[in-house]
Amino acid sequence: MESTLLILAAGMASRYGSMKQIQGFGPSGETIMDYSIYDAIEAGFTKVVFIIRKDFAENFKAIFEPKLKGRIKTDYVYQDLRSYVGDFKVPDERTKPWGTAHAVLCAKEVVKEPFAVINADDFYGRDAFKKAHTFLTTESGSRLYSIIGYELVKTLSENGSVSRGVCQVDGKSNLVSIAERVKIYRDENNKITYEEGDKKFEVPSDSKVSMNFWCFDPSVFAFTEKIFLEFLAENIANPKAEFFIPIIGDRFINEGNGVIRVIPTSAKWFGVTYKEDAPDVQKSLDKLISDRVYPDKLWK
Repeated sequence: MESTLLILAAGMASRYGSMKQIQGFGPSGETIMDYSIYDAIEAGFTKVVFIIRKDFAENFKAIFEPKLKGRIKTDYVYQDLRSYVGDFKVPDERTKPWGTAHAVLCAKEVVKEPFAVINADDFYGRDAFKKAHTFLTTESGSRLYSIIGYELVKTLSENGSVSRGVCQVDGKSNLVSIAERVKIYRDENNKITYEEGDKKFEVPSDSKVSMNFWCFDPSVFAFTEKIFLEFLAENIANPKAEFFIPIIGDRFINEGNGVIRVIPTSAKWFGVTYKEDAPDVQKSLDKLISDRVYPDKLWK
């Protein structure tokens, strides 16, 4: 059965300056995204679709096409402020993209099969891709989506606080809600804490959190388009408003459209939240390579 990996990479140019400056962590200059694609191929995904900005498409394709040719089908989608806005006029002062859920919506014409969504610059681990692929090809449907749930303790940074979507899960492993906690860290007593206003709250270390690894049926596109137009009706004049994937998840559940299963993974997430995280990412990858999880050169 066909399955697609949709990679959210439209924000990369603004963070890195240009595609050529994407940080290489692997022995042969591999980026974090290279490892995600490698894991997806190993898990059985048949296509990868990159959501990028049109102004760096040429550079992007020059980097990835030679590596992936003959290994997996590729396609490209451009996130544009004017895509899927219906009759709304985008204000001139709006320059910020509409957010991750809008990025997914931009893939509507290209993705016709069950698909997973990930961030370009997060390392998710092979176990996550295997579980996502199994779900997509055996269980997903118009009333059943899923999210890969990471153990909170395996997603922290030693270099500062992080934002995480903490999942509330029912007895059937279904998502009840995602609460965005914007300042989570390990305190002086080694407890995981988040701040809200001037108050501090402890969070259980085994809490499941979303790292934006979702599994969807193509039916999600029509639903997302409808919600996006409602979002625009309320937020078209707000230059900072963003339309995030958890908004779709929340509405899907709360309006009785179906359920979102939380699939636990034992994988350790890592990424560069702070520039000081880069050596830790390097160390984690070096260990995976020395343990022969990955070859020295991914794309031989």
